[in-house]
Formats: sequence, C-alpha cells, structure tokens
Amino acid sequence: MNIRRTLLLTMLLLLPTLASAQNFPAKPIKLIVPFPAGGPNDIIARVIGQRMSELSGQPVLIDNRGGQGGVLGTDAVSKAPPDGYTIAISSAGALAISPSMEKVAYDTLNDLTPVTLVATVPEMLVVATNVEAKNIGELIALAKAQPGKLNFASSGPGSLPHLAGELFKLTAGIDIVHVPYRGAAPAVNDLLAGQLQAIFTGTPALLPHIKAGKLRALAVSSRRRIASLPEVPTVAESGVPGTQDFEADQWYGVAAPAATPAPIVAMINQQINRSLDSVEVRARLAAEGAEATPATPQVFGQLIASEMVRWERVIKAARITVD
Repeated sequence: MNIRRTLLLTMLLLLPTLASAQNFPAKPIKLIVPFPAGGPNDIIARVIGQRMSELSGQPVLIDNRGGQGGVLGTDAVSKAPPDGYTIAISSAGALAISPSMEKVAYDTLNDLTPVTLVATVPEMLVVATNVEAKNIGELIALAKAQPGKLNFASSGPGSLPHLAGELFKLTAGIDIVHVPYRGAAPAVNDLLAGQLQAIFTGTPALLPHIKAGKLRALAVSSRRRIASLPEVPTVAESGVPGTQDFEADQWYGVAAPAATPAPIVAMINQQINRSLDSVEVRARLAAEGAEATPATPQVFGQLIASEMVRWERVIKAARITVD
C-alpha cells in the first residue's frame, strides 16, 4: 500500500511538469550567446534560433552577453529560472576550460544542465609563407633546431586555439612561444605580415588566405580531414610519434540552468536536433566551417566531463594561467 501511495504521489507531483512540457514553449525563449555579435558562436546561435522559431511557433530571442571568454554569459544562464525559457549556446572554453584555469561563479557539472551538442569547428595549424616548413614533421624539426625562437599566436590566453598549440607543443616535445591576441582577426593579420610564424585557429578565419596562397596550411586538428581543404592532413596523419591521438576541435552546445525539468530539456533537445537535421541549416553551418553534431543530453554531458579532464591535464602540464 505504501508503494502504491508513493507512486501516486510521485505522479501527482509530476503532472504540472508534464503539462508544462506538453505546452512548451508557450512564450519566447531567450538564447544567451556569451560572445559579441558577429562571431562564430553568435552566427551558429542565430541559424539555430531561426529554425527553432519556425518549428515551435515562438520567437527565439538572441541575447549577446560577451565577456571573460564566454564565462559571463554562461554564468547568467546558470542563475536563470530553471523553466527552459532561458538557455545558452556556450563553447568548450566557458564550459570545459575556464573552470580549470580561473575562478568562475558557476560549477559546470552542478549548476548547468546539458541539452545538446550543436556543432564542432576544427582548428587548423597554419604557418606564414616565410616559414621553411611544408608539413608537420618539418615544422617540428625546425622548432627543435631553434628552441624558443619560433612563436604561435592564439585568439587569447586560455582559448581553445591556445590550448591546441600547447597540446601540440607537449605532444611534439618542442619549445615554441605563445603570443596571445584579443581575437583571431588581429593575429591572422600579423601572421600575414610575417610578424608571426604560426597559429592554431578556426578554419573560417584562415580559409580565404590559404586559398589565395598567403598562408600555408599544415594540418587540421580534427580526427578526419575537412571537406573545404581535403588535401590538408590531420595532425594525427603526420606520422610524428605521439601525435596519432591528437585532437583539438572547438565545439558549441546548448545548456540550461540546473534543475530544469527533464521533459522540458527533452523538448528543447528535440527542437534543436530537428533544426540541425535541416539541409539548409547544415549548409549554413558548413559555410562557417562548422559541422552539425546533434546529440542527446547524456552524450553532451559526457563530452563536457571528458573535455574538462583532458584540458585540465594540458593546463597543468603547460602551467597555463590567465595572467
């Protein structure tokens, strides 16, 4: 009798949540983008938000809250009401890297609920045309012959391009100097001017210059080659000992506040993944160098947890700080 009573009470408590999920969304959804407008995170959010609006019949309002490498906007969603009407599309940096490097006001695993992975963007290792290296092996040999003389740029300290470069240094056993910038654009400009030797950054910022012969692509950070530059090998394909498992992709995913009811998380997941199944959406993401990667909340949560562990090891081994 006690078991039946407990089950009945549980069902009664769940009824409001289930009814709310069935009617979700009943008003506009706020999608926080923790970066300024115009960047890859913002572009991906607007593509997905537009399609979600079409599917749900409710507006998806983009709310850009840049600052601290995505940390401030991600913190905002962690403190929002857990009703599914405020969510964020965040990145590897704010969800998996920054919490291991600096004090942030949220606990990724306890204050946020993973909804779905949305897209991945491979990082690419390119060099200036005045660098005498045509492949990964030659670059490593050049760096070993001149320890501390070569440099590589990133879009900022603690960014995924920075950590990709540090992972490459650790993997290859080389000493090259990190030069941080406030964004990829100024770093690429100095690389084009020959003031830098190399950079790890996202494909969209590099592709036009590679096609024009102004930069030389040595490798992509993903496990497989990319369609826009199929002739460029992966780092893992270089044949250099220790690089066979190299991977350093940027990724973007949607998170909701902790305690958001599971049925509502499932509804948002379904809407986003249906959006990602659209041929038009996939094409628009591909134009930004991104690959649509729909997933379950559980799979996305596992990715976040594993990435936190992986990048924390790199941060400690390379002694990286945000100062």
